[in-house]
Amino acid sequence: MDILGPVFWLLVALGLLVTFHEFGHFWVARRCGVRVLTFSVGFGRALFSRTARDGTCYQVAAIPLGGYVKMLDEREQTVTPEHQHEAFNRKPVGQRMAIVAAGPVFNLIFAVAAFWLMFVVGVPETRPVLGPTTGLAAEAGLNEGDMITHVDGRRADSWTHAMLGLMKPALDRRETTVEVENRSGATRSVRLPLGQLGPDFNEEDTLEHLGMQPWRPPLPPRIGEVQAGSAADAAGLAAGDRLVSIGDEPVSDWRDIATLIPAQALDENGEVRTIDLTVERDGRVLERSITPALDQGRPVIGIQAPPPDAATQAEMQRAFVVLRHGPVEALGQAVGETWRLTTATLGILGRMITGKASLSNLSGPITIAQMADSSAQLGLSRFLFFLGLISLSLAIINLMPIPMLDGGHLLYYTVEVIKGSPVSESIQIAGQYLGLVMVLGLMSLAIFNDILRLIT
Repeated sequence: MDILGPVFWLLVALGLLVTFHEFGHFWVARRCGVRVLTFSVGFGRALFSRTARDGTCYQVAAIPLGGYVKMLDEREQTVTPEHQHEAFNRKPVGQRMAIVAAGPVFNLIFAVAAFWLMFVVGVPETRPVLGPTTGLAAEAGLNEGDMITHVDGRRADSWTHAMLGLMKPALDRRETTVEVENRSGATRSVRLPLGQLGPDFNEEDTLEHLGMQPWRPPLPPRIGEVQAGSAADAAGLAAGDRLVSIGDEPVSDWRDIATLIPAQALDENGEVRTIDLTVERDGRVLERSITPALDQGRPVIGIQAPPPDAATQAEMQRAFVVLRHGPVEALGQAVGETWRLTTATLGILGRMITGKASLSNLSGPITIAQMADSSAQLGLSRFLFFLGLISLSLAIINLMPIPMLDGGHLLYYTVEVIKGSPVSESIQIAGQYLGLVMVLGLMSLAIFNDILRLIT
C-alpha cells in the first residue's frame, strides 16, 4: 500500500497534466488547419484506442511518462496532393511556432487555474512566525515570535513565500532585508548578512543555516485523550497522564512523543516492537509496556494532545491561517503565485547552471510520486497546489532550448525567421541526438537524486 498510493496519485497527476499539455498542441493545430493523426496519452503500445470520424486516433498507451500529438507531415509520411494543405510542414512558420508553444502555454494556463481553485477552496498555510532563533538570525536581531511579513520588499504570507524569498539571496551570498512584526504588532526592518554564510550552505536546509525555525505551539507531554480500544488503552494509559520518558529518551514536549514513538517502535526490518513508557499519574511514577499499531505504515498508540490554553490558542491563530478569496480576487492571487513560483524556479535553474545551487534540487518520478501522495493525503487544496507547481515546472522545462523539447523546436523556428529558410535537416538530426543525450542525462541525474533521498 505504501507503493500503490504514490503510484496511483502520480498517474492521476501525470494523466491530467499530459492530457492538458497535448490538448494544447492538438487544439491549436486543428485551428491552424493541420490534420492530427494521433492523440496519445502515454508512449508505447496502445492499451485503449478509438478512431473518431475526423480520422484522429485517440489512445492511452502503456508508458504513462508523457504523450504526443502526431500530425500529418511530409517529412514523416507520403501525403497525397489533396491533403498537402493540411500538413504541418506546409504551414507558415508563425503557425508552426504557435502549435509547438501551445503545449507549455496550456500547462501555464492549467497552473493558474489550479492555483485559482486552490484559493477559492481555501488553503491552510503556516505563516512565517519564528521559533527560537540562533546564529545569523539571532545576531541580526530576529527573535522568537517575530513574524516575517516581507523579504526584499516582497510580501511573504507563508513559510513557502519566505523560503523562496530567502533562498536566492542566500545562494548569492548577499545581504537582504526582511520586515517583521512582533507579537504586539510593531514592525521593523532587519538586515540579514547572508554573505557570512559558509561554503557548506545547502539550500535544502536554508532555515537551519540561517538560524531560523518555524514556531510550534508548546504543548506539554500530557495525554488529553486515550482512544478506546487502542494500544494505549490496552496498556492502561489514561487522560491526564504525563509522559516522562519513552525508552531511555526523556520527554519534555508533545513533539518529542510524535518523533520518539515512530523512531523506537520499528526495528531494522520495519516490524513493530514493544516499547517501554514511563508516565507520571497523580505524583506516582508508573512503568508501562506498549505495542503500537500501524496506521498507514506509521506506528501509533492512540493518544491525543491536551487542548491548548488560551495564550497558546491566540498564538496559533496568529501562526496558522486559511487563505481563501472570492473568485475575482483569487484570480489575481493565482497569477501572483504563478509569477512568484516561475521566477523562483528560473532563479534556481540559473544558479544550478552557474554552480551556485546544487544539482540535488532536480527531482525525478520517485520524489514526484511521493509528493503527489502526500499532497493528496493533505486535502484538495494541497493537491491543487502540487498540480499547479508540477504543471508550471513542465511548462518551464519544455520551453528550455533543448532539441527534442518544445523549446528546441521554437529555437529552430526562430532561426528560420531570422535567416529566411528552415534549419538544415543535418543540423536538426544532430540536434536530436544532442537533445536525447541531454534529456537522458537530466533524467538520470534526477532519478539518482531520488535514490539518494531514499537511502539517506
